[in-house]
Parts: sequence; C-alpha cells; structure tokens
Amino acid sequence: MDLVQIGKFIAELRKEQKLTQEQFGEKIGVTNKTVSRWENGNYLPPADILLTISQLFNVSVNEILCGKRLSTEEYKEAAERNLAYTLKSSSFSLRERIDFYKTKWLKEHVAIMVLIGVCIIGVMLAGIICKQGWLIIIAVLMLTVAHGWRNNCMMTYVEKSAYDGSGISNE
Repeated sequence: MDLVQIGKFIAELRKEQKLTQEQFGEKIGVTNKTVSRWENGNYLPPADILLTISQLFNVSVNEILCGKRLSTEEYKEAAERNLAYTLKSSSFSLRERIDFYKTKWLKEHVAIMVLIGVCIIGVMLAGIICKQGWLIIIAVLMLTVAHGWRNNCMMTYVEKSAYDGSGISNE
C-alpha cells in the first residue's frame, strides 16, 4: 500500500465534495491536522474511519486502499491484494489466525453439522430400539466419516485462509 497515493486520493475525494480539511474532519470526528497527516501520506486512517470515509464519498475501502477508483476487473484483484497485505501486516499470530478461521468455518457450517448429527443419532436410536447391532455399527461408521469430513474441510479452509499462500507462516 502506498500511503502517499492513498493520501492524494483522500484529498481528491474531499476536494470533489468541496470540503476543507477542517469540514471533512468535523464530519468524521477527527481534527484537520489528522486529515492533513493522512493526505500527506504520513498515516493510514484506522479501519473504522476508512469505513466512514468510504460511506461519505461513496467509494469502496478497496478503492481508498489502492488510492484510485477501480474498474470491476481491477476490484477483485485489489481486494485480494489488500486482504493479503492486511493479514501479513496484522499483529495476529499464526495460532490466533488459525483459531479465528476454525471458528468462522464452524459458524458457517453449523446447520449441516447439526443435520448430520441428528441423522447419526436417528440411526443409532433405531438400532437400539429395533435391537439391530448392524445399525449401531453403521451409526458409529457414519460418525467417524462425518468427523473426518468436517475436519478435512475445515482444515483445508483454514490452511487456505491463515497462510499467505506459500504454505509458510508469517511468524
């Protein structure tokens, strides 16, 4: 990320709205000196302020971080580049990133896991009620396969998300 380019773009957006640094600062809750530091490329606005600026000027955060308006084709590439940069420069350890992505995957897939669990319990109960040992064995096999599927899918997602793509941690 080029802080100078980002700063120039923020200044350009502000001037398009015919706002002084002071007026712009008042709108987003910072001083004109802070706005000046951003526009000179000395500092990057914090994430919450980037969102506010994005909404105020009707541009995406990606566009702000790239320091220019983006075409549809450029947008996806810029989003990936900005996300990779943010993850690389974040203060989170590899363990924290892995834990975050595991939790995220589990939250996104809780419904399917509950459905699979209910099916396994149903087969197990049917085996117990009907006194059919083979149903109980099938339920145990289903549980083993379901656990393997969940773990494999989750860890594939975590590996793709927590590492920078080279398979080497950032620690």
